[in-house]
Amino acid sequence: MGTRSETVFGISARDNRRVNRSVNRDRSLEELERDCWPAPSVGASRLVATAHALRRQPIGELTVEDMRLLIRQNVGLPTLLPMALEILRANPLAEGDMYAGDLLSAVITRDPSAWTESPELGQELRGIVAELDGLPPALQQDIERFLSSRC
Repeated sequence: MGTRSETVFGISARDNRRVNRSVNRDRSLEELERDCWPAPSVGASRLVATAHALRRQPIGELTVEDMRLLIRQNVGLPTLLPMALEILRANPLAEGDMYAGDLLSAVITRDPSAWTESPELGQELRGIVAELDGLPPALQQDIERFLSSRC
């Protein structure tokens, strides 16, 4: 997981609170969703254990890497996708621990149904990615698939 600092996602703590006023960033996904998952089983993978732990952490403390991991697992999408778009607006190639643009890749590869409840987010994401060029081929293909989808 990424390192924590006074700025989260490259946004100061004060500005970070203004990003999405409808969500209390001092609360965890478990609190916001009112859905407490049971502890992972003894033999659970590191990925499962990490996802469970991140769901109990205040969302305002999540790093780009934390969000990338949760979004890739389709965890907390109604809360995390708007937060991810705020990051991508400022830096479309924001990266967690994998590669430049890994958050964007996680976001644009969600099933189109993820955008059904918030079509304005899908439109905003289309605007962000439409302006990008010179990307690695795999990321460019993900963007092309996203742009050709009906979200």
